[in-house]
Amino acid sequence: MKRFHYSLDTVLNYKTQVLDNLKKEHAVILKSVNDKKEEIRQLNGRLLDYEGSFDETKSAGASIESYLLYDMCIERMEEQIEQEKEHLVVLKTKEEKKKNEVIDAKVDTSKFEKLKDKRFKEYQVAERKEEEAFVEEFITHNMVAESLECRW
Repeated sequence: MKRFHYSLDTVLNYKTQVLDNLKKEHAVILKSVNDKKEEIRQLNGRLLDYEGSFDETKSAGASIESYLLYDMCIERMEEQIEQEKEHLVVLKTKEEKKKNEVIDAKVDTSKFEKLKDKRFKEYQVAERKEEEAFVEEFITHNMVAESLECRW
């Protein structure tokens, strides 16, 4: 019997490549989200340092210029953190969208994989039936040949 050939193999390969590419894209976006979270964490740390330094400066008694400078630095850091948080929201939205694309592609690919498995099982059943028919025919042929030999 001929070897198993899945007629939609090229489609399955294409779907698998698309899925792999989407997974890679999702991984890149997920890394961006994690990097942005780390950046925000570091900015919050710097903000705490500024606030701590400002508290020390206030307790030591400093000039108005120092107060204004700390106030400007703290305000700027808070603005920067807010900007980065907004950017993080955009990245998370992008990541969620890409994740949904990956899920859709996985579902699509798994349909073709299941169909391939089903067809392979059908092929195996047909192959077994063909082998059984061959064996039956062989045995029947041998029995007929033996019975003819006995008559001569």
